[in-house]
Amino acid sequence: MVTISLCMIVKNEEDVIARCLESVKDLVDEINIVDTGSSDKTKEIVKQFTNRIFDFEWIHHFAEARNFSFQQATSDYILWLDADDVILAQDQEKFKALKEILSPDIDAVSMNYNLSFDDEGNVSALLRRYRLVKRDKQFRWIGAVHEYLEVGGHLFDSDVAVSHLPLHHDHQRNIAIYKKLLQSGEPLTPRDTFYYANELLDHNEVEEAILYYELFLTSKLGWVEDNINACFKLADCYSKLHDKENNVSSVLRSFEYDTPRPEACCRLGYHFMEQGKNHEAIFWYEQALTMKPKPNAPFQNKTFTTWLPHLQLCVLYDRLQQYELANSHNELASIYLPNDPKILHNKNYFDQLLNKDNGNS
Repeated sequence: MVTISLCMIVKNEEDVIARCLESVKDLVDEINIVDTGSSDKTKEIVKQFTNRIFDFEWIHHFAEARNFSFQQATSDYILWLDADDVILAQDQEKFKALKEILSPDIDAVSMNYNLSFDDEGNVSALLRRYRLVKRDKQFRWIGAVHEYLEVGGHLFDSDVAVSHLPLHHDHQRNIAIYKKLLQSGEPLTPRDTFYYANELLDHNEVEEAILYYELFLTSKLGWVEDNINACFKLADCYSKLHDKENNVSSVLRSFEYDTPRPEACCRLGYHFMEQGKNHEAIFWYEQALTMKPKPNAPFQNKTFTTWLPHLQLCVLYDRLQQYELANSHNELASIYLPNDPKILHNKNYFDQLLNKDNGNS
């Protein structure tokens, strides 16, 4: 059976680090923690799990810190996590099974990264990341911020998931690193241009964000998934500026890169819904429901293929006085969010309406 080193970089993570390490301590053979300058009890907590704690002076460059953490590994494979990540119980069992059968000729293993959950605890958004890599391949991290691990060779997609469960977030950290890079005169890569635009949008610097999304898209050097997301983010920018025409044209622009995504269909459905164009809106929401996600797709937001289009179709068919059909879509939405107040309100509304109609028939 292969051996695994956990390698992490941390700073002031006393609120979450024990939860993370508790979830993974029985899965790995070695725990390496690189501290980049904690001033809280992070190190004290980590000492309960490992004595392999290393200091790294923070130089505002995540890839350098992660590469240093990888250098501390001594096992066959390296697993990386963030402090606010957790491997939940069901995935711990899947991880143990993976470790038992993992062939030494596998160079990197991808896992789902559960980014958000709905009120019922179901995963609503996820992506795939290479989490487990062969140490002797010496794969490297790239990027000062929003860094990525460059892998190659014999790759394997596993059914294991890592869940992201943050308690807090430093909203200024990433944008500050990007602005420092720009002030130093260092050019941004296309990928960094996209992520810097995201940071600008998150900080409500909307017009500047539009500039960088356009720089990214016109470079024609972006990954197709980032291109599509940039179109949706541009639409969000124009929505903030109350520019409906450019909002819609940005959504349509995403069609240049691939078949229409469910998110694009829902956005177009909402555009027509706002105008009272019910049949046109119905068309696009139904399109979202017909689309099947590609196996192991790099990004998935299940909102746009589950409860959201059903709930909107409920409203639209109610407008058209097609109450049975409206009710059926509300029932389908309730499969995903059975305790949602809007869905429960609709259920009561249709129960009264349809029972009344049946009583009069």
